[in-house]
Amino acid sequence: MSTDSSRRIQVPDELKEVLLQFSISYLVEQPPDLIDFAADYFNKLQANRPATGSTDNTADDNQSVNSQEGDAEPPAVQSTRRKSVFAEAYDPEADDDDDGATAVFPKTDEQRARLIESVKNVLLFRSLEKEQMNQVLDAMFERKVQPGDFIIRQGDDGDNFYVIESGIYKVYINDKHISTYTHTGLFGELALLYNMPRAATVQAETVGLLWAMDRQTFRRILLKSAFKKRKMYEELLNSVPMLKALQNYERMNLADALVTKTYEDGERIIKQGDAADGMYFIEEGTVSVRMDQDDSEIEISQLGKGQYFGELALVTHRPRAASVYATGGTVKLAFLDVVCFERLLGRCINLLQRGICDYRYLELDLRAYFDSLQSI
Repeated sequence: MSTDSSRRIQVPDELKEVLLQFSISYLVEQPPDLIDFAADYFNKLQANRPATGSTDNTADDNQSVNSQEGDAEPPAVQSTRRKSVFAEAYDPEADDDDDGATAVFPKTDEQRARLIESVKNVLLFRSLEKEQMNQVLDAMFERKVQPGDFIIRQGDDGDNFYVIESGIYKVYINDKHISTYTHTGLFGELALLYNMPRAATVQAETVGLLWAMDRQTFRRILLKSAFKKRKMYEELLNSVPMLKALQNYERMNLADALVTKTYEDGERIIKQGDAADGMYFIEEGTVSVRMDQDDSEIEISQLGKGQYFGELALVTHRPRAASVYATGGTVKLAFLDVVCFERLLGRCINLLQRGICDYRYLELDLRAYFDSLQSI
């Protein structure tokens, strides 16, 4: 009676859906107390259930929340739309690079400059290569809005992703105003990222200008680039012995947090004595690690693909102990900022500290070497 198959627990689709909507609501509203928020959320969910108690049109549709979206439609309509959206799940691995050309909307120099200014702080674009960023800029188009215009409606299928250049926009969930965008921000991406219906309504309060990108282009450029980035970084991280202590999902989270940085031959990457802002993994090329000695620098090591540096100052909370330079041509690095380092690499701290001992032994050897030179 106690076989593996009999003990296996099947998670109902209804439970997955309710928990998904609750999780999104929590992440969007970020309440100070999780338990109070959960109690209030599920009490409202229960109060809004249809009298029949049917689970086909789950009432959590009435609590859908998107981090940048918001008006409600009847649950039955939302349920029908949800099926159509989920049927279109996008598989980046199966997408052929030559499968259709990316849309291009011509722009004047003035329009392009305004667009670049509008998207410069968009986190979604942070990991894009220069060529991919140009594709994004080419594929975005202007949408002028008037007061009262509905940009997106809760329950609709996701069609476009929007970046705000100007205007004031109010976000509603079930006719309740939850937030306002004033001349900056973005919305509409969650429905495209997760194949969900719109979870909120966004309505223009004033005249404004938006930059939009259609669903297919959004997926082809952003989702596929994110997928390729993760696969590439997973392979890189798998080659780092220190990270063997991480679980697969932890390495995936780490891969998503990395940002590519490029340096040319001779360019300084970090400077001895500076405060630490993060650590680096080497994707391509080699770097030279150097320490100050009197009025010059002496090379203490060279590092290549799959190796890492910059963690010493993060673990010890001290200034950089050495300078690092790109050598032998272009160097590509994967950068992990200090916040992500502390959040994602907690399980590896002991291994990092063990590596620090090697640095200290090296420093002692160097000091002895320099002392011997001075005594000659």
